[in-house]
Amino acid sequence: MTSPLIPPETAAYGDLPASFPHTDAELAALLGLLTAPGARIATVAVGHGRDAASRSAAAAFAEAWHALGRLPVLAVVDWPESAASWLRAARRLTAGEPDAWVVAAAPLGWAQMSRRLRHSTGWDPARTYGFAALGDSRVPALAGPATLQGMRGAAADGGTWTIDRGWVTHQLPAPPPTGRPPWHAVISER
Repeated sequence: MTSPLIPPETAAYGDLPASFPHTDAELAALLGLLTAPGARIATVAVGHGRDAASRSAAAAFAEAWHALGRLPVLAVVDWPESAASWLRAARRLTAGEPDAWVVAAAPLGWAQMSRRLRHSTGWDPARTYGFAALGDSRVPALAGPATLQGMRGAAADGGTWTIDRGWVTHQLPAPPPTGRPPWHAVISER
């Protein structure tokens, strides 16, 4: 059995960012992904790194999820940025078989945790949603081929991102509704 740990040669990826405080737009977009029509998500488990920004984002999500009248969060699991295996946290995060996982973490810690999840549990990245720090293109490269296939998340500006075949694709936030057709401004300028 091979180790799911990332080799120490991460310098090729440059300085990886730490997690950063979430925004209201980011939290709203994340909730929108999880409650979109057809999503069929009732139960969630929340995972997060142990840094202050990740803990805060995880708590904000759990509170907002509850405020929407959703079922309680099945589990809130944390993990260190570096560890020997992450196996205990991985098993706790996947216990109860939630419909979705929500993750707030720094890129390197999440890449390592996701490798452990993929290697040792029935975790499905396509049912996993992340905060903005995980929408970094280096995360799927660090995690390895197909480890994060289908994972989605929210960007700080309220946009969203998706991981597909190792690429991170960002979508801009939807413009606020004005009640007017989008061509109205062009016509009124003439």
